[in-house]
Amino acid sequence: MPEHISEDSVGLVTPQKIHFNQPLELESGHTLPSYDLLYESYGTLSAERTNAILICHALSGNHHAAGYHSMEDRKPGWWETAIGPGKPIDTNRFFVVCPNNLGGCDGSTGPTSTNPETGRPYGPDFPIVTVGDWVKSQARLADELGIDSWGAVIGASLGGMQVLQWSITFPQRIQHAIVIAAASKLTAQNIAFNEVARQAIRTDPDFHEGRYLEHDMLPERGLRLARMLGHITYLSDESMGAKFGRELREGKLNYGYEVEFQVESYLRYQADSFVGKFDANTYLLMTKALDYFDPARAHGDDLGEALRKVSAKFCVISFTSDWRFSPQRSRDLVRALLDNDLNVSYAEITAHQGHDAFLMPIPHYLDIFHAYMERITVYPLPGLPAIEES
Repeated sequence: MPEHISEDSVGLVTPQKIHFNQPLELESGHTLPSYDLLYESYGTLSAERTNAILICHALSGNHHAAGYHSMEDRKPGWWETAIGPGKPIDTNRFFVVCPNNLGGCDGSTGPTSTNPETGRPYGPDFPIVTVGDWVKSQARLADELGIDSWGAVIGASLGGMQVLQWSITFPQRIQHAIVIAAASKLTAQNIAFNEVARQAIRTDPDFHEGRYLEHDMLPERGLRLARMLGHITYLSDESMGAKFGRELREGKLNYGYEVEFQVESYLRYQADSFVGKFDANTYLLMTKALDYFDPARAHGDDLGEALRKVSAKFCVISFTSDWRFSPQRSRDLVRALLDNDLNVSYAEITAHQGHDAFLMPIPHYLDIFHAYMERITVYPLPGLPAIEES
C-alpha cells in the first residue's frame, strides 16, 4: 500500500450504482419515473444486518466519504478523519453506506443526466428535490441492501438535516441519530446567502437558462462567485485571520485589482478548483433543498410537535465559531427533543475553524464522537430474525 494511504484508512474503494425503476413521487408534485443512486460502502454487513450506518453528505459533498479510488489518488474521501478502522465510525464494527444524493453531479441521477424523454441532459428540467425526497430514496436504497434498520444515521450541515428527517419519516428504521453542525431550519440570513449564490450563477451570460451543457458551455464566472461566497461562510473570522491575516503575496501594495492579499488568492484557488467538478444546476438544487427544510412548518412552527413520533437516540454536536449553523440552533433542537422525553447527548465543541470544523481532526470533537459511537450496539435487534449467509 502506498505510504500516503494510512493503516486506519479503508483503503481502495469502488463506487456502486443501483438503478430504480419504481417511480419516485417528489414533494414538488413531480415524479421521477426511474433513477440511479451511486454509493460507496465500507466495512462488512453482519449476517444479522444490524451494524449498518448511513452517512448523509452536505451541499458540495458526495458518496466518496472515505478511502481512495486508486493507488495514485492523493485525495481521500471528504470524511477521512471520521471513517475507518479505529476511527469514530469504525469500519471494523460497522458497515457504512454513503450515497450521492438525487440531483447530484457525481453519478446519481441529476441535472447532468440524460432525460429519457428528450435524449438531452435534464438541465433545468430536473425537478427540485427536498430533504424529504432524499430520505425516501435512501430508504429504498436500504431496502435494496437488505437493511431494515440503521444502527445510526449520521450527517453534518445539510447532511444533519437529512438525519433529522430520517428520524421523523422512518422512526422505526433508525436507532441513533447523529446531527453535527446543523439546524432544524435556515435563518433568513442563511437563505439570503444562498440567494446571492444562486443569482451569481443564474445571471452568468453562459448560464443559458440552465441549458449551458447543450451550448457546450459552463457558467464558470457565476459558479466561481457562488463558491467564493459559500466558502467565506464556512470559515470563521478567527480561522481566516489566523491562516491569512492581512498578508500580502508580494509583500507590498500594488494599488490595483489583481490578487494582492493571500486570502484573495486562497478564495480564487477554491473557486477555480470547484469549476468543472460541480454542476451549476446541482448547486441551485442543493441550496433550495437547504432553504426549504423546515419540519416544524407543517406543525404550526412547533418543532416539538414535529418530533413527537421520533424514537431514535440523539447525539447533537455544534462548534462555538460556527456562525452559519450556530450552537443556538443546535440547542433549539436539543430542547425540542428533550420536550419529547428523548434520549439526547449534546456537545458544544470549542473550535476556531467555523462551520467546516466538522471536517477537521479536532481531538476533543473526535473523542466525543468516538465515545458516542461506542454506545451503539451491533447485536441482533429484538424480534428481527438472523439472516443466514448464502
